[in-house]
Amino acid sequence: MEYRNELKFELSDFDLLRIKNRLFPLMHADSHQGPNGYLIRSLYFDDLYDSCTAEKENGVLYREKYRIRQYDNHPGYIRLERKVRHGNMSRKTVQSVSLQDYQSLLSGNIDRLHVILSQNRGGLLEEFILKIIAEKFTPKCIVQYERFAFTENMGNVRITFDRNISGSSQIDHFFNADLFTVPIMAQNRHILEIKYDELLPHHILQALDLGNLRRQSFSKYYMTRAAIGQKEIYHGI
Repeated sequence: MEYRNELKFELSDFDLLRIKNRLFPLMHADSHQGPNGYLIRSLYFDDLYDSCTAEKENGVLYREKYRIRQYDNHPGYIRLERKVRHGNMSRKTVQSVSLQDYQSLLSGNIDRLHVILSQNRGGLLEEFILKIIAEKFTPKCIVQYERFAFTENMGNVRITFDRNISGSSQIDHFFNADLFTVPIMAQNRHILEIKYDELLPHHILQALDLGNLRRQSFSKYYMTRAAIGQKEIYHGI
């Protein structure tokens, strides 16, 4: 998959509603979501030295992260994702995994991982298992939020509103409805993400222009580790 432009903005409840109402007649609501969007949980991994987090803290332009993602607490649809970011550009590689494979990745059982490895050559799952074995990647935290998404074929545009972003250190409760989370942003503050290939159509750009939005570098993973009290381990790395 080629790199895409990815822009992020922090916005209030009021501005979120204004932009959302402007986009409804211009774009398609994601067909996979309900009327209120959907719930996303992502389980993030990092290596023995917390390199992914240190790179964010140190402003490294080229960064990559590995996560396991599920939607609406449904164990039948689990995805392993590798997210690569280079400046304002990003790309994502995805592979579906079974609940059994997820449990093996979580446990780090080397014998079981070698069995999975023998059955999955040349894909993202093989790449990630090698990260676990060679670089000691382990699960660090869970990020949770409510997302509502719009899409547009022209420019391959995807605009998402991520509300009530929170995080948790309860790794073993990834699929539990009663997962304990802590907010990682101020009350009534949310994230707008805009992804597109080469062109952001002018009429969509106009709908997004409120005159007060400022582009930000925002990592849900990094902010979650700070919110749950793990950020101090990165200083000096």
